[in-house]
Amino acid sequence: MSSKTKIVVLRKKELLIAVTAIILAILLIILFVGMLLPDKAKKKDSESTAKYNPGVYTSSIQLNDTTFDVEVAVDENHINSVSLVNMEESVATMYPLMKPAMEDLAQQIVAAQSAESVTYSSDNQYTSIVLHRAILDALSQAEIK
Repeated sequence: MSSKTKIVVLRKKELLIAVTAIILAILLIILFVGMLLPDKAKKKDSESTAKYNPGVYTSSIQLNDTTFDVEVAVDENHINSVSLVNMEESVATMYPLMKPAMEDLAQQIVAAQSAESVTYSSDNQYTSIVLHRAILDALSQAEIK
């Protein structure tokens, strides 16, 4: 019988400490990984859903010697309002279709939350096109790039 048997003596206290340390190390690694991964997922979700930088953006329109602005207010995901600002009464008198055309466009854009699928009425088509271009310019300033 020439078998070389080795006897390993483990003390219970040392074994218990080693197993506890290994379990704690594994739990800490899982905890750190669990804490870091959801934050990255949340950031990716919020970045992917946000369309606009919140704020109020303007685009200028010049007719003859008069300049007025189209103002678009947005939050992260919605177009809140579209309006004309700095428009003098003399311009409103000279271009009477400006305000009704803007009201029509504003209703369509806020309802659809997009400036892409708007329709123009036949009686103020060219006025609506000028306003629509200004609205698209203001929205392009607001978009996250």
